[in-house]
Amino acid sequence: MSATSPSSAATRPLGPGAIAVTLVLCLSWAFNQIAIKLALPEVPPMLQATFRSAGALPVLLIFAQLRGVKMFERDGTLWLGIVAGALFGLEFVLIYQGLLLTSASRAVVFLYTAPFFVALGSFRFLGERLGPAQWGGLALSFAGVALAIGIPQANVDGRVLLGDLLVVGGGLLWGVTTVFIKGSRLRFIAPERALGYQVAISVPIMALAALIAGERLTQVPSPFVLGLLAYQAIWVVGTTFTIWFALIKAYSASKLSAFTFITPLFGVVASYFILHDALTLAFGLAAVLVIIGLFLVNRPNRVLLAATDPLLNVTKT
Repeated sequence: MSATSPSSAATRPLGPGAIAVTLVLCLSWAFNQIAIKLALPEVPPMLQATFRSAGALPVLLIFAQLRGVKMFERDGTLWLGIVAGALFGLEFVLIYQGLLLTSASRAVVFLYTAPFFVALGSFRFLGERLGPAQWGGLALSFAGVALAIGIPQANVDGRVLLGDLLVVGGGLLWGVTTVFIKGSRLRFIAPERALGYQVAISVPIMALAALIAGERLTQVPSPFVLGLLAYQAIWVVGTTFTIWFALIKAYSASKLSAFTFITPLFGVVASYFILHDALTLAFGLAAVLVIIGLFLVNRPNRVLLAATDPLLNVTKT
């Protein structure tokens, strides 16, 4: 892909090829929650998260080498990277544990409440201004989450609700991480380095969580489950994020980010067909509210952090 200046990238229209690649990425991120659920019977959640980060790290290093990114230069961002990595690790402790309790369809919707927290955090701490559409989107997303959690449903008990809240907590930490990166010197380093910090630091955190939880492998995972783990580590974290960074350099980040509302939609539909998740009318309405809210928050003309920060949409899927 040829180099593109920031000014030309901001106005460059998305061609059919770029749109097709972006849709493949959104579908890949949506299926990630399903891959986690399918692997849970053989690999406990914290071990899955550990294997994912550990497996993704060498892939990131290879891509960084190919792209000429210096991953280990001393520029005074180490401690900031450690903080971002700690937030990243704790986030996935919540997400993977939540997926042990709730369904993939519910998890993908609750995880994508992250822009709600990013918007509030950037408004409160970074001085970002939100337009009427963004405030409306936040209100719709909040209403969707309240509806999904607050209204009694036949297939939802206390265990599922706890899983929902854990995933929402993961979305909150996703938002906190993004605002922290945007408000610190990490925003000036290569995205591959920022992601590398998070992936590397998260490995010991999630390994410790697995140890505390007493998780262990009782058998060698089947080839199918090994494939699911490779999908999470090599494809989702190591490859799709790198493709996204390349798209961000060539096209408008705001135009690309407008597509991210499709991810929870893909996730809900795929969970229904693959995992046979039950979709009640109340949850269906809640999911629609969250998805519409996410679309409004991610409108191309917004003055919101996510519009210009690729880390918002790719580091937490």
